[in-house]
Amino acid sequence: MNNNDIAQIVINWYKKENFAMPWRTNSNPYKIWISEIMLQQTQVNTVIPFYIKWLKRFPTINLLANAKIDDVLKCWEGLGYYSRAHNLHNTAKEIVNKHNANLPNNYSDLIKLKGIGDYTASAILSIAFKMPHPVFDGNIRRVFSRLFILKEDSKIIIKAKKEMLKYMQSCDPSDINQAMMDFGRLICSPKKPQCNICVLNKLCKAHIANDVLSYPQSKKKQAKPTYDVVVGFIIKDNKILISKRKKNKQLGGLWELPGGKKKKKERLLDCLRREVLEELDIQIDQSKKIGKIKHQYSHFNINLTGFQCHYQKGIPKPLSSDEIKWIKFNEIKDFAFPASTLKLFTLYEAYNRHHT
Repeated sequence: MNNNDIAQIVINWYKKENFAMPWRTNSNPYKIWISEIMLQQTQVNTVIPFYIKWLKRFPTINLLANAKIDDVLKCWEGLGYYSRAHNLHNTAKEIVNKHNANLPNNYSDLIKLKGIGDYTASAILSIAFKMPHPVFDGNIRRVFSRLFILKEDSKIIIKAKKEMLKYMQSCDPSDINQAMMDFGRLICSPKKPQCNICVLNKLCKAHIANDVLSYPQSKKKQAKPTYDVVVGFIIKDNKILISKRKKNKQLGGLWELPGGKKKKKERLLDCLRREVLEELDIQIDQSKKIGKIKHQYSHFNINLTGFQCHYQKGIPKPLSSDEIKWIKFNEIKDFAFPASTLKLFTLYEAYNRHHT
């Protein structure tokens, strides 16, 4: 199997397909960095509108570094994995202060920045600076596992990086990295690879052996736990009460409705009253069920039930949050909320239309 043949075949396929993506119109290091962070654990089609919106709001690294974290989180709202937004904001500040507002063009400095690991550093160096740094993701893992019939991750990583470095001796590092990633994503896909139109099928050892789906070795997925969570639209003077999650918690810095996880054998309303008392030191009454949604996180799922209820007595205090606010419902657009809360807002609007 000729290494240059593989590289040139895939690059020819890549250039012929001409995948138009907004981050591929230039090699600006800042824009490449933003796109690579957004693309982590997120599908390309999902990222595109967020990427465009982000660059309109924060077109330069200086504007991002000087922004308020609330504005950063609001711009990120709906994209998930919010630690990425926090890392972007903190790292932008560090780049401005320590690197004169320019992303480093060397691996050792890039890898020290929060939120930038081997993959992201290699992507930035190869795409923005045209340096020979192979990237390694799940798509590339799959391609090389099937090409060379390798199952063990350690062997796949070594082989893939070795081969990619060889390809980069005669090919543009940016082209080969992006071509291989797209090829794995669109042709050499996990469950339904398009071997019939694959430009490498005559060179692919797994295809020749008619055993493509055995590679790479599948990782056993652990069952995710599901939790019942209840929250309240607490109403006082036509306003609802929201609280800001602590910075060091999951979804830190986002706003949410008061409530929490239901205990075993606890009724939903009893849970809501308990959580509101523990979190805010207030009491509620006249509760009416708004509806329930299901939401998936990376390591667990939730069944989230919302109730409309009325403030009864007590002085609200942020006992388990960084801040609380009374807001009008039409002001929710000014605050960043988790996706699960946004789903409940939709139910709440429907509920109010039906009951008014």
